[in-house]
Amino acid sequence: MELNSSVNEFILFGLTQNVLKEKVVFVVFLFLYLATLMANLLIVMTIRYSRTLGSPMYFFLFHLSFADACFSTTTAPRLIVDSVSEKKVISYNECMTQIFAVHFFGCLEVSVLIFLSFDRYVAICKPLRYTAIMSQHVCGTMVNLAWVVSCIHSSSQIFLALKLPFCGPNVIDHYFCDMTPLLKLACMDTYKINLLIVFNSGAICMVSFILLLTSYIFILHSLNNKTAEGRKKALSTCTSHIIVVILFFVPCIFTYTRPVTTFPVDKMVAVFYTTGTPLLNPLIYTLRNAEVKNAMRKLWCHKF
Repeated sequence: MELNSSVNEFILFGLTQNVLKEKVVFVVFLFLYLATLMANLLIVMTIRYSRTLGSPMYFFLFHLSFADACFSTTTAPRLIVDSVSEKKVISYNECMTQIFAVHFFGCLEVSVLIFLSFDRYVAICKPLRYTAIMSQHVCGTMVNLAWVVSCIHSSSQIFLALKLPFCGPNVIDHYFCDMTPLLKLACMDTYKINLLIVFNSGAICMVSFILLLTSYIFILHSLNNKTAEGRKKALSTCTSHIIVVILFFVPCIFTYTRPVTTFPVDKMVAVFYTTGTPLLNPLIYTLRNAEVKNAMRKLWCHKF
């Protein structure tokens, strides 16, 4: 990898350079990261070992929680360690690995969110055909497709990153390695590569966001045919799901669909989709679900 660059390491600027604020960052993000890991791993274990959570929705929620735990792990531990380190250094190879991991698990999360919204659409709008459409084989194929698409997407990001020559500045004005801040350091005209990033990451964010909103619009439109109780339940579920989708996709669209320009707010925007969403997903998609809470109670009371 290092053949493309005379720079062997980068310095991560982090969220702040203020010593007191760095201590606050350490405490806050350590708490958020541990809470994210615990919530998502609890859901993974519960769905894995519970006999009552065998429907396609929980199959997708299992993979969503796994993706969330991994996605959070790609950025949070380094941010936490760097906030109490004097030298915030990341090697060239580690930087490339982080880019791959962030885009792989980010794309995996996006794919599972789309499949989960499709599952809810079929369950609410086509209830009589639900078991036929969302068969075990179809769900397995969907998840396999998500892994393949994620691998292709993240590999394309690495391919673009490896084409960037670095011959001078090595301070990344961010708290993790990503394509946009790296483009600012490259010793070349990055206009074409930036366009490719917009057509790749930007297009994935925009298309996925539109697909998700469209599916929820169809779901909300179909509620006219439901009973008052069914309408209230579906409306409550969809509203919370839409909030999470907006919190994840709006920052992603803001980051990946614009020219190579940096704003002071960029790092805080990144916090929303790298730290906020992986914590909110289990709280909104799963822990508000009575069926999951009952399964957790039975499973863990039996265990202990």
